[in-house]
Amino acid sequence: MGRTRDEEEPPLTEVRLDVWLDVACLFPTRAQAAAGCAGGKVDLNGHAAAAHKLVRAGDRLSITFARGKRTFVVRGLAERHVKKADARALFEETTPPPSPDVLEARRLERMFAPKDTGGARPTKKERRQREKARGW
Repeated sequence: MGRTRDEEEPPLTEVRLDVWLDVACLFPTRAQAAAGCAGGKVDLNGHAAAAHKLVRAGDRLSITFARGKRTFVVRGLAERHVKKADARALFEETTPPPSPDVLEARRLERMFAPKDTGGARPTKKERRQREKARGW
């Protein structure tokens, strides 16, 4: 038998950390969220957190991503996937914006970074130019 509207589940008070990170779209999958927790990339209220720890509204999260550390405050709970707009309402990002010096350094790094050619073979024209430059 199906549930009726009168038999709705009570509101959530706590959810597993790896489930919440996946539902809130901070990690693409629950497995990646659990791996991030196991790797020490996720702190819950200032302490390293395991995937099985329970998250409550008001908890503070600090997550280390490839681009740096970001901090969040848990605003809502869900243990099943929701729309992306609703998922963004589950947390509030409290990371301070980067300074203008850091933004300029990132811009220069992107501008002067070596271009990846993808490991492709040089064309015949490029080979001839190299040979000419070498004096062959």
